[in-house]
Amino acid sequence: MGLCRFGRLVEGVGVGRRRPFATSSSAAGGDEMIVRGTGSKSLNLYSAINQALHIALETDPRSYVFGEDVSFGGVFRCTTGLADRFGKQRVFNTPLCEQGIVGFGIGLAAMGNRAVAEIQFADYIFPAFDQIVNEAAKFRYRSGNQFNCGGLTIRAPYGAVGHGGHYHSQSPEAFFCHVPGLKVVIPRSPLQAKGLLLSCIRDPNPVVFFEPKWLYRLSVEEVPEHDYMLPLSEAEVIREGTDITLVGWGAQLSVMEQACKEAESDGISCELIDLRTLLPWDKDTVEASVRKTGRLLISHEAPVTGGFGAEISASIVERCFLRLEAPVARVCGLDTPFPLVFEPFYMPTKNKILDAIKSTVNF
Repeated sequence: MGLCRFGRLVEGVGVGRRRPFATSSSAAGGDEMIVRGTGSKSLNLYSAINQALHIALETDPRSYVFGEDVSFGGVFRCTTGLADRFGKQRVFNTPLCEQGIVGFGIGLAAMGNRAVAEIQFADYIFPAFDQIVNEAAKFRYRSGNQFNCGGLTIRAPYGAVGHGGHYHSQSPEAFFCHVPGLKVVIPRSPLQAKGLLLSCIRDPNPVVFFEPKWLYRLSVEEVPEHDYMLPLSEAEVIREGTDITLVGWGAQLSVMEQACKEAESDGISCELIDLRTLLPWDKDTVEASVRKTGRLLISHEAPVTGGFGAEISASIVERCFLRLEAPVARVCGLDTPFPLVFEPFYMPTKNKILDAIKSTVNF
């Protein structure tokens, strides 16, 4: 499927805000991190997700995984072996009905269970939009905190996959970032995917967890085999710099990293931030970086108009207006349906980002 176009993710990138590593199996939301090395294994992204699901099912008998074809491993093999190990009472197939999948998950979570619902492609999440937006997100609020469905996690592969066309390549994260009551999380690597997914499953709020399918097999790194969690709503500074701040998430981080390296050869120092959680997002980390660099560039695969980059831009302008030395730049997908043969023209590529970096720094 042409997954090698962006190359391999950078190895050895730390987690958290440049904090020292320390062992942890505690709940998300703190500063606890994890240790690489001992007890780790080289995994690709879909295998790391599979490992996280194994741990979730093993550590909590109230956990369930369900969706279209999940007992057979799913389209991307993320649920391989789960039904064989935990039984088809806990890992089971559903009808091809996204509204029903999420609706069932809401009921299951409302009864005190951990419901992990899989939407086969994020492009097909829209039939479940009413259940997610009007039911799951508002369940706690409408009941005056008497009831909730906080044990619901909705997994959905999103983004470009290499000529997937307009029904298998969309990035719909911005739709859900407009909904109070939800959390929206997107990992960029196997290490992140495992720790963030376990945090989502154990979080007391409904979560939409978008998985960058471009990286399912492409992204490979050492992942600890033990149970660990990474804090939600905490961005990660994965590259420090002084001239411009770059913000992204998911598969776009590998493209941005390449652009940062080329910019460095031209004497431009880039600070690169992985947002990781889009709702609620870590404004403080981005603000601190922009106050240092004076410039901001945001990149995402979704169309530019109404994309989540616009929210980041507006918030940072409100907070850092007097420190900005150039307009906030956005390098995003085009305002068209996701194309098939013209996908390379649609995507925010390394060269587009590099050009925007130079234009912003030289403004």
